[in-house]
Amino acid sequence: MRISTVLLMASTAVIALPAFAQEPAPAADAAAEGANIIVYGRGETRQVQEITNRDIVALTPGTNALKAIEKLPSVNFQSADPFGNYEWSQRVTIRSFNQNQLGFTFDGIPLGDMSYGNHNGLHITRAISSENIGSVRVSQGAGSIGTQATNALGGTVETFSADPADYLTGGALAGQGDLTYGSDETWRAFARLALGSRDGIRGYVSYGYGSTDKYKGQGTQDQHMGNAKVVIPVGDVTVDGWLSYSDRREQDYQDMSMSMIRRLGWDWDNTYPDYARAIDYASRLNDVDLVSNSGGSPFPDGRYDYSGALVSGGQVYPGNVTSADDAYYDASGLRKDWLGAIGVSAPLGEHASFKLKGYYHNNKGMGLWATPYTPSPNGVPMSVRTTEYRMDRIGVFGSVDFALGIQNFTVGGWYENNKFNQARRFYAFASRTEPGLSFRDYPKNPFATQWEFDFTTDTIQYHVQDQIDFGMVKINLGWKGFKVTNEADAVVQATFPQGRIKAEDWFQPHAGFAVELSPEAEVFGGFTQATRAFASATTTGPFSTNQTGFDAIKNNLKPEASDTYELGLRYNTSVFNGVLGAYLVNFRNRLLAVQVGSPIQGFASALQNVGNVRAVGVEAAGDLKLGGGFGVYASYSYTDATYRDDVVNSNGTLVAAIRGKTVVDSPKHIARGEINYEHEGAYGRIGVNYMSRRYYSYTNDASVPGRVIVDATVGYHFSPNLELQLNATNLLDKRYIGTIGSGGFGNSGDAQTLLVGAPSQFFVTLKAGF
Repeated sequence: MRISTVLLMASTAVIALPAFAQEPAPAADAAAEGANIIVYGRGETRQVQEITNRDIVALTPGTNALKAIEKLPSVNFQSADPFGNYEWSQRVTIRSFNQNQLGFTFDGIPLGDMSYGNHNGLHITRAISSENIGSVRVSQGAGSIGTQATNALGGTVETFSADPADYLTGGALAGQGDLTYGSDETWRAFARLALGSRDGIRGYVSYGYGSTDKYKGQGTQDQHMGNAKVVIPVGDVTVDGWLSYSDRREQDYQDMSMSMIRRLGWDWDNTYPDYARAIDYASRLNDVDLVSNSGGSPFPDGRYDYSGALVSGGQVYPGNVTSADDAYYDASGLRKDWLGAIGVSAPLGEHASFKLKGYYHNNKGMGLWATPYTPSPNGVPMSVRTTEYRMDRIGVFGSVDFALGIQNFTVGGWYENNKFNQARRFYAFASRTEPGLSFRDYPKNPFATQWEFDFTTDTIQYHVQDQIDFGMVKINLGWKGFKVTNEADAVVQATFPQGRIKAEDWFQPHAGFAVELSPEAEVFGGFTQATRAFASATTTGPFSTNQTGFDAIKNNLKPEASDTYELGLRYNTSVFNGVLGAYLVNFRNRLLAVQVGSPIQGFASALQNVGNVRAVGVEAAGDLKLGGGFGVYASYSYTDATYRDDVVNSNGTLVAAIRGKTVVDSPKHIARGEINYEHEGAYGRIGVNYMSRRYYSYTNDASVPGRVIVDATVGYHFSPNLELQLNATNLLDKRYIGTIGSGGFGNSGDAQTLLVGAPSQFFVTLKAGF
């Protein structure tokens, strides 16, 4: 019997039951029946939910924790791979705010915007193995004002590592080992050793390695990951430390358009390892006198045809291929990261306490692309173009809490210095018959550096908060402020600018309330104002123009800002737990690259403030215990996010008529449903994920249809230390678009900016421990 049949049959009968509580603690891998999975934020004055480790480890081992939060209302998670790890494709939007406008932290350490080629952080999957995550907290509208993020116009996603005590349930030493095998030669091994005492010095070290072949085309995506954590109590003082290392290498999938899918099919991909076909495409594009290193002669018109037939009549490609952009030879992303932190927390007398944490992050990485638009100097009609990154971040954050009667005051701050180097280089292929290099290795000896810049970003942020507890009524009042200075210094300037720009907003207020209507029900609401700092990179933000364009905007460009209003109701009993909320977001000073001045002036496109966005929506989520180990969970969100202004340039000329159009990548309807079961060692869940139409042009003339995806998990605990787990993703083998906007968004028309979602994938995992 096929594993897919087993999963489909078993998941209808064996499923995992979620329960809920007010203050969750991180759960161990093999948490007992009844442990908390989702917390609806009781007592919070804003919309917030939290998932625990059990919901993460129920997914295929090594899966991105962000894939676990997609069940929460208004969370739109996308990826082209079944694990949600492939960084070129990974996207998360919340309430129509894209990933660059959300805040992400790990144990309080800022992760930046977690975008591909991140200039100020790293992706969560490079900071911690999923097995070591204790919980993930999502604030859909506005996160805590103490969050270390200067780009969180919308929500925040805070990830917390598990305490080593969670694994030391049976003594001073505990071990965990997992082995996974599945579709497309997926292998993953994870091992963790914890030692110490639950109340004393304790720690763990872990190592994980995962590798999978691409599900279409050829190539490999893999990662080495090491984590270590220690907690040292010294009297009333607690010291904690974290260290992680990650080495990730991912060969890319081909970006697609709807036209390409219709012409070439869902399974179309890069030509790798067919080097000759890539050379053929590049030769036809360049139309130059190229000589074959294998002894062939160029055709009289300068085009060499590897199929053996003369191609005439202009730029003609075989089959349904219409351009060299339809298929590149190969592309990849390479990333190495070190992340370390040390923190201390201690009481200050009877009514106060403080926390302080310092961190350091080092990154080396590059994105590689076999470009047919720049030939190698040796006559090969293409080269390897790279965007290269080096980052050194060092920072410190902390807070002091003190109580005064019914009031609890918090004062905190954060400082970070980020040194970021970014460069664009080109490397030669060896010959027309042999590439001479691998896209899984860092290339050496570039033949050209198009540009290189050193960026320095200094961030200063502070926050003040007063929490007032009247018993049945809680009130939060506070504000935060920051100053972020971005400076670019050219090493190789080319046309890009150097100089300085800053974003400064010292007063971003927050006010909220929670009213207990009964022991089961409470009403909450609030208002938050937020500002987003500018990015320090040549490939995005204000430095992505030329010097003239930058000089024109550096003194008058306004940072993006938002006002968020929320109102909701929570209800909690032993049988049903849920939340219903509504929100209004006014997003102003939206930034978009628009040509500066009139075309005859010859200025480059530069960031400009192009108007406002309004989003209104409704969110609902809840779980119901059915008895006998069965339960159901469901969430739904409706989002109406529209542009409030047409895009015009600085001369008032219309660029794009988008007023009233729906915001790109903002589905109006998102719904999740899950049936769960857990009893006497058996567990399982089957989940349904629906997302409505998504637009990928600002004028809404290009879109991808809605889709329904079904995932399933079944498993059995043979003993407390031995478990078998089966996972299926996209169980019904739905053909769909996973990611939109991989190549950005255009004003109108189809574009090569889509990534196909993974087909059905099946995995089996054996977990053992002591």
